[in-house]
Amino acid sequence: MKTIPLLGVLSVILAGLAAAAPVDMQQRAQELKNLKWGMFICWSFSTFSGKEWTPGVKDIGYFKASGCDTDQWALTAKEAGMGYILFLAKHHDGFCLWDTKTTERKVTKAPLGRDVLAQLRQSCDKAGIKLALYFSEGEFEDNKDYHPGGYTAAMKKEQLKELLTGYGPIEYIWFDHAQTDGGLSHTLTTAWCKQFQPGCFIGYNHGEASGDIRIGEMGHPSPLSDATGAGFGSRDAQGRTNYLLAEFTYPILPKHEGGAEWFYSLPKHDTLCLPAAKLYADYLGAVKFGNIFSIDVGPDYAGKLRDIDVQTLRKVGEMIRHAP
Repeated sequence: MKTIPLLGVLSVILAGLAAAAPVDMQQRAQELKNLKWGMFICWSFSTFSGKEWTPGVKDIGYFKASGCDTDQWALTAKEAGMGYILFLAKHHDGFCLWDTKTTERKVTKAPLGRDVLAQLRQSCDKAGIKLALYFSEGEFEDNKDYHPGGYTAAMKKEQLKELLTGYGPIEYIWFDHAQTDGGLSHTLTTAWCKQFQPGCFIGYNHGEASGDIRIGEMGHPSPLSDATGAGFGSRDAQGRTNYLLAEFTYPILPKHEGGAEWFYSLPKHDTLCLPAAKLYADYLGAVKFGNIFSIDVGPDYAGKLRDIDVQTLRKVGEMIRHAP
C-alpha cells in the first residue's frame, strides 16, 4: 500500500481548513483598495461594428480579430502603475471571450480561435497583475434565436461557474444589468458566485441592490457615503450603507462623433485620447477616497492597444512613480 508522507497529510489538512475558513471581507476590501487603479478591456462584436451595442450578429466570423496581444495589455498596465485588469468576458451580444461549454457563440469558434481569457490570465500572472471580470447579465432579446429556449438562469449560472472555477482568482465581477438580470436575481447571483470564490467582490451597475462593491459607470472619485460617485448607477446606490468598496470607470476616449466609446471606435479617432493629467487627477482622487479606478481602453482589430493609449498610460505611470 502506498503511504502518504506526514508532511503531505498536514498540507492536505491545512488546505482544507483554509478553504473552510471564513473570508475577512474587510481585509479583502483593503487588498482591493491597494490595487488603486486598473485597465478595463472591452473587446467584442462592437469593436468591428463601430457602434456601442451590436445586436443581431449571427455569424461568429463577425469577430474578425487578426491577433490578440494580451502580453501588451498586461505590460502596459504594469507600466501605468496599475494593479489589475478588468476584462469584458461577455457583452450583451452573448459572445463569450472564453472557451465556454454553454454556447457556440464564443471566441474559440471565431477565426481567432483562442481562449482569450485563458491567455490573459497567463499574461497577468507573468506581469504580476490581478484579474477582474465584466459580465453582461442578460443578452439582447433577439439572441433567443441563437440559444434554444433563450438565455436562461441555468445558462448564466453555468457560465459564472466556468469563469470562477477555471481561470484562477477573480478580484471582483462588474455585472452589467443593461439587459436585465438574465433570469437570476442579484441576491441569488451573488450567493451563486460566492460559493466558488467567497473573496470575490460582486457589484451591479443597476437593478436590485446587492453585492459588496459600488459600481460607478461614468463615475468619479467619492467617499462611500456619497453615492453620486457611482455615475449612472447612483440612483440604485442611494441609501446603501453596507458597501465595502467603491469603483468608478469611464472610457479613455473623449466625446466624439460616430463610433463607439467603450470599445475601439473608428480609425479616424486613433489620435483622440483623454490627457494623462486628467487620468492622474482621478487616480489621486481614487487613492484619497479609497476607491478603485478602472480606465476603459479598447483593443483594435489586431487585438492591440492603440499607440496613443499606451503612451498616455505610460505617462500616468511616470507621474505616479515620481509623485512627491
